[in-house]
Amino acid sequence: MKTLSAALALVAPVQAGLRFPCSTLTVQRLDPVVEPGKIPSAHVHHIVGGNAFNATMEGDVAERATCTTCQMSEDFSNYWTAQLYFKHPNGSYHRVPVVPVQPLLGGSEGARAGLTVYYTQHDLFRDDLGQQKITSFKPGFRMTVGSPTVEGKPQVGLRYQCLQGQFRGPELDDFPSQPCSGGIFTTHHFPACWDGKNLDSPDHQSHMYNTIRSDGFVPAGPCPSSHPVRMPQVTYETVWDTTKFNAMWPAGAPNPFVWSFEGTAGGTHADYMFGWKGDALQRAMDQPECFYDGCGSITKQDMAVANQCTIEETVKEDVEGWLDKLPGR
Repeated sequence: MKTLSAALALVAPVQAGLRFPCSTLTVQRLDPVVEPGKIPSAHVHHIVGGNAFNATMEGDVAERATCTTCQMSEDFSNYWTAQLYFKHPNGSYHRVPVVPVQPLLGGSEGARAGLTVYYTQHDLFRDDLGQQKITSFKPGFRMTVGSPTVEGKPQVGLRYQCLQGQFRGPELDDFPSQPCSGGIFTTHHFPACWDGKNLDSPDHQSHMYNTIRSDGFVPAGPCPSSHPVRMPQVTYETVWDTTKFNAMWPAGAPNPFVWSFEGTAGGTHADYMFGWKGDALQRAMDQPECFYDGCGSITKQDMAVANQCTIEETVKEDVEGWLDKLPGR
């Protein structure tokens, strides 16, 4: 996949969707989608978004949140992935910090760690609204993509890239096999077809259907009759600052990075919990030929304000520094 800056330079000005940064909200063992009410959850997550985040989340999240770490001030959703760790040759672990995805677009400077979120209507450059209406998610909606229990290679759309400076290498189905001078870039593309009935499902995935067959910001194919409602295509991008550990990666040794559940490759996964205020997301998805900010249909906040949004630490345990074992393992 081309870098965002290179891709935008090659296309006409007709672009579609939203792209915005969200600073880190918390890093701890909570997962209100897969393990609701469990304190702590099985493994550590890196979480961004609204301050209503807790171990049990039902109903309209936006009604309970009072701030968000995301640039879009009406977005109180929560977005999270497993946390990445470096495994030292001596067997100890260290949390890998996160840095903002580059390049950031106008007014996005100041994000603190976090990840970048996309809501696209068709692909990165078109909306196709004349042929296909996009329906916003509903209050209470949640979904996951990928699974920590999957072995082998992940599904299409869940990828790793080795950053050399700010340039991304090819998309990989596992961690890079050599040190990356700019860190490791991970992408999580969610499915875009909904059954039109269920806000969740027992596996947190069956109420959605994935028609994507190749990597990158590509158009999703037609939705099947079982999942006829086209929703926004949600994507997360995260830059893990692995650079400080490169000198501790012995020459010729295999990849030393692991997800917080002691997994690699196919185990990569992400969770999404909808929390936009009112019809804010629908307004943005109804805008044609518009990229990044909903053509002014959504209020943005300065990232310095977003960075002030915090929550209390629910799980009292060390997730920083050198650890003898991964939390929960």
